[in-house]
Amino acid sequence: MYQCVFGLWQKTYTNGAKTYKLHAGSTPGTEPRAASYKMQTLPAGRSSASCHVTRCSSLSDSETAKMAASIREKQTAALRRMLNFNAPPLKNSAAEPVWKVLIYDRFGQDIISPLLSVKELRDMGITLHLLLHSDRDPIPDVPAIYFVMPTEENVDRICQDLRNQLYESYYLNFISAISRSKLEDIAGAALGANAVSQVTKVFDQYLNFITLEDDMFVLCNQNKELISYHAINKPDIMDTEMDAIMDTIVDSLFCFFVTLGAVPIIRCPRGNAAEMVAVKLDKKLRENLRDARNSLFTGDTMGAGQFSFQRPLFVLADRNLDLATPLHHTWTYQALIHDVLDFHLNRVNLEESSGPEASPSGARPKKKNKKSYDLTAADRFWQKHKGSPFPEVAESVQQELDTYRAQEDEVKRLKSIMGLEGEDEGAISMLSDNTAKLTSAVSSLPELLEKKRLIDLHTNVATAVLDNIKTRKLDVYFEYEEKLMSKSTLDKSLLDMISDPDAGTPEDKMRLFLIYYITSQQPPTETDLEQYKRALTDAGCNLAPLNYIKQWKAFTKMAATPASYGNSGTKPMGLISRVMNTGSQFVMEGVKNLVLKQHNLPVARILDNLMDMKCNPETDDYRYFDPKMLRGSESSIPRNKNPFQEAIVFVVGGGNYIEYQNLVDYAKTKPGKRVMYGCSELFNASQFLKQLSQLGQK
Repeated sequence: MYQCVFGLWQKTYTNGAKTYKLHAGSTPGTEPRAASYKMQTLPAGRSSASCHVTRCSSLSDSETAKMAASIREKQTAALRRMLNFNAPPLKNSAAEPVWKVLIYDRFGQDIISPLLSVKELRDMGITLHLLLHSDRDPIPDVPAIYFVMPTEENVDRICQDLRNQLYESYYLNFISAISRSKLEDIAGAALGANAVSQVTKVFDQYLNFITLEDDMFVLCNQNKELISYHAINKPDIMDTEMDAIMDTIVDSLFCFFVTLGAVPIIRCPRGNAAEMVAVKLDKKLRENLRDARNSLFTGDTMGAGQFSFQRPLFVLADRNLDLATPLHHTWTYQALIHDVLDFHLNRVNLEESSGPEASPSGARPKKKNKKSYDLTAADRFWQKHKGSPFPEVAESVQQELDTYRAQEDEVKRLKSIMGLEGEDEGAISMLSDNTAKLTSAVSSLPELLEKKRLIDLHTNVATAVLDNIKTRKLDVYFEYEEKLMSKSTLDKSLLDMISDPDAGTPEDKMRLFLIYYITSQQPPTETDLEQYKRALTDAGCNLAPLNYIKQWKAFTKMAATPASYGNSGTKPMGLISRVMNTGSQFVMEGVKNLVLKQHNLPVARILDNLMDMKCNPETDDYRYFDPKMLRGSESSIPRNKNPFQEAIVFVVGGGNYIEYQNLVDYAKTKPGKRVMYGCSELFNASQFLKQLSQLGQK
């Protein structure tokens, strides 16, 4: 009989070549990055069990030296290491990988899917990837890597797997730090099932966030309604609920900074959810740094950034700072896809119409085919054009298509020449000239086929976007809203826009009116408001969001001045002509060719002030936290007077691709500076309007 009591833990830390052994009780939540808990059993009569906790940073020293700067590459490196049994993957190894199965929950799936394709998983030896709570058959001679959240039901299911002897060995990786009590549950189950030797390692991975771009991350996709704008701003929220929301956000942000390998300087406004997050995050980072033995920010994990000699600035903003931008109709490719199509976690789902032929009377209508496309970092066209205005994208797709067709025609021509009959002199000389050309053309075929796949992808996606622009007149809405936000003169009255039956959906009209209401210095008079409400109701709009925005506007008026949107606007370049050539895929007739003028949205403007340490009434009162200082200070006076080279902007309450793109454009104007964008959830205007509607009904 064996018993395992988690009493005194023996901790072994490896730092370079030295190994230190420490005997100490462990505090839950302070276990090191990828801390491994190796269970040992003792014969009955000895009343304690020791548990080796080996410090195992996600990056070795050599990896750190040539470390990639972007958060996407850092998180991908941590996942690759995890999938290699938490050992650094061997480069250029000809040896066959160890075949294994990957078991994840929905959270784990969302973290992995934007970063690693099925092919890449297979190359790392993952033959099968299954959801934890699905029905799984035993595969007794294969090791299993688990990547799950440390929740009660997940731990119960892992214990069940141990009892059912599903796999040869178990590598348990928790997305967030697992508590002591849950660890004891797993140990108990392993003992009960006589499977202690099979639980090879238990790791805390600190990967509880989703990276979508090199410079963009969101906190979660599953259960995002628990930390949504609606959840934070509902009037009847209890203090305990608010605390739980803040703890969830802080846990993910802590994981983000552990993966980034940097302790930031935190700045935030006073008196809102962003300040609550800042206070809790500062406390969590401070506690981890103070506990030198367990700190996740020491030695080999640190300083792995491009600007490691200087710490990053972390700006926390509250969504209430700017409610107009999330409702704004947009004109750049990525933001448009998110606004009008089903696009999440870098995958766009399109419904393809099955042609014009009608179903026979009485027959069921044909099901529309659903197609999914992944827009990845490997797609050069996407990387180049995701932030471009839509007409430019349509033109570039057309050019790519023309280039591809020319290359394809060349291959066909060479094929037909090679098939020449007869032995005449001309044929033989042409044959020798073209053999080399054809060899080169054939060797470039795989590249050509991949190019064709990407062109087809962007042709389909851009066509779907264009259909929406034309049927809803999104170019007109975009131009009108830009004028509203920059206080330019309007060429058509707002009432006419709302009353026009051909212009957009009821949702488009509501978005336009809310932007007008949010950005106007003086709210409309009661009489005017009634008139607008009537027109909106006639157009089929739900007025609930307006009820909430009225309360919000009244509150912000008392609290502070409304956000200014800078000198934005668009430059109309006439109707699109160049794309209209014959044979073009895109019939852009009637769509305005609008060129964006660079301007800073409120979030980018605040970042600019804080990054360059400018004096500005808007940000002078922002609180300043430095988790490395021994004592927390209440001051808003920065101790660091040097401008920052690297910054992370995080919006509590949700973000969008319009803000992300604005920050990308801002960073382009500041050579040598890097900016990352993060948000608690990523929503498009339609999803945000639903949340405002729920708040307006209360």
